[in-house]
Amino acid sequence: MPKSDNLATNKKAYHNYHILETYEAGIALVGTEVKSIRNGKVDIVDGLVRIRGEEAYLEGVHVHPYTHGNIANHDPDRSRKLLLHRHEIRRLLGKIKEKGLTLVPTRFYLKGGRIKVELALAKGKKMHDKREALKAREAGREMERAVKGARNDRRGD
Repeated sequence: MPKSDNLATNKKAYHNYHILETYEAGIALVGTEVKSIRNGKVDIVDGLVRIRGEEAYLEGVHVHPYTHGNIANHDPDRSRKLLLHRHEIRRLLGKIKEKGLTLVPTRFYLKGGRIKVELALAKGKKMHDKREALKAREAGREMERAVKGARNDRRGD
């Protein structure tokens, strides 16, 4: 499998949601959007996917205007069509209708010279779940520090 280059990551999605499944989708972009995304000028934190009829759209993603663009620059906050097969959209729509599930973008990346978006089928976390995750991460960091400190003490002997 060819190496893919990360262009943008939605770390907040992993904090706010339990990620159940991930999907890959193409995205319909105009020329200046492609250049701007390749430069890493995209905010996907507030993004979500809406399904209208038989088509899926990415909304809430802000692609900054291309710095070397002209008057034909793109609208930074427009809805962008996702390129998915009809049967994939139907399957996702069935899962989204389940209680509490949503579809959020987790990252933009390059694959074979094309920009792809990774979508995650996710369930929202409660406040206590977020606190537990933060405590577990902090405990892991403390353990790493203790192990690293013990290694450094042995080397000093």
